[in-house]
Amino acid sequence: MSDQPKGPTSYFPSIEQKYGRPVADWLADIEASGLTGHKAIVDHLKAEHGLGHGHANALAAYHLNPGKWPAYPAA
Repeated sequence: MSDQPKGPTSYFPSIEQKYGRPVADWLADIEASGLTGHKAIVDHLKAEHGLGHGHANALAAYHLNPGKWPAYPAA
């Protein structure tokens, strides 16, 4: 059995490394934006912060599906 992250969390280490901000900061930014739709969140992250599509998509999916994915960082 693998301890590797699955789903959106598999992108989180590279998001933190590439953009220099912890995932918690990105999730707080999404929350503060007031946006609720997946596409709107992805578009916001790409336009306002320069995230790539895959990274923005992973953050949006994680934010919109609380409890579906393991907590990050994994305990």
